[in-house]
This record gives sequence, structure tokens and C-alpha cells, in this order.
Amino acid sequence: MQEAIDMAAQLMAVSARTAPKAGGKDFLEIVVITQDNDLQKIAKAMEEYAPRSTNEAFWLRDAANIENSQALLLVGLSKPVTAGYDCGACGYPTCAEFAKNRKLTDKEMGYTGPHCVMRMIDIGVALSSAAKTASLLNVDCRVQQRVGAAARAIGLIKSEVVMGIPLSVTGKSIYFDRKAPAQK
Repeated sequence: MQEAIDMAAQLMAVSARTAPKAGGKDFLEIVVITQDNDLQKIAKAMEEYAPRSTNEAFWLRDAANIENSQALLLVGLSKPVTAGYDCGACGYPTCAEFAKNRKLTDKEMGYTGPHCVMRMIDIGVALSSAAKTASLLNVDCRVQQRVGAAARAIGLIKSEVVMGIPLSVTGKSIYFDRKAPAQK
């Protein structure tokens, strides 16, 4: 099974890479994690951060998912520039004004920001394409924010914004019908 899961994760990475992007410009960093020790490091980071979060039970629930996953696809936004559409969704009338006035912040177990909304859509489309591929291959998965933040925090990916898709092949999906565990 592990060989099949590894191959599925690689095919999901292909789907993320080839997904449409604003202006045809690619700012994605894509990392496939198949080593159990890396998955356990991420889960441990999530568990350690949980008591400092405002959603401890959900960090613990998602950490348990990662502990029981066989692979993980990380999709991140790396060194993005604005799309140049002047759409105003960032709160500025032009991309040039956003870029000039943007005050980048970084959250301990989160991301940098703010970012161009078109680049955020790029990451969403890439994640959706990857999840579709998992579905076509009958591999259980779930797009998760916390796993991406933890992988970023421990240096497994360098992107500014990261989401993850853990993968599992079992008799029943471990990612649905989940209950938030009691706080430790």
C-alpha cells in the first residue's frame, strides 16, 4: 500500500503544479512527504502548539490525523507578487499601491500576510486539483490548514502560506466523522 500512496501523492503534486494560475505565473512550492518520521514531527509540532492556540482541540484532532496518515502533500505560496489585475480585493485600488503599502506580518504557527487574493486563489485551485486526483485514485484525503502551518514552522517547506493534504488508505476514511478530542 505504501508504494501506491507514494505514487498517488506524486500524481497529486503533478495536478497541483499544472493547475491554472492567475496570469499563468507559478509561485507554488510543492512538497511530498512520505517518510513516517517527518509525519510524526509535524504531528508533534501540532500537539505542542495546541495549548497555546485558541482552538486546542482542533489542533489535537488534526495532529491525530497526521499521525495516522501515510503521506502528505504540501502546497505553498512562495515569494508571490501581485497578479497585476488591479481588482481591489486586497483593499487597495491598484496592485502597485498594495505592493507599496503592504506591511508583511508573520504568525508563529500560521503564515505571512497579507497576500494578493489572486495568488491565494491560485493555491486553492492547486489544492482542489490535487484533492480531485486523490479522489480519482480512491485515496482518502482532506485539505487542512493546521498541518501546513506546522510543516512551515518546523522548516519542511519554506513558503509564506502553506496548506496540506494528508493521505490515507484504510477501510474507512480517517478524515471524516472526526471528533475533536478532549483537551489534554
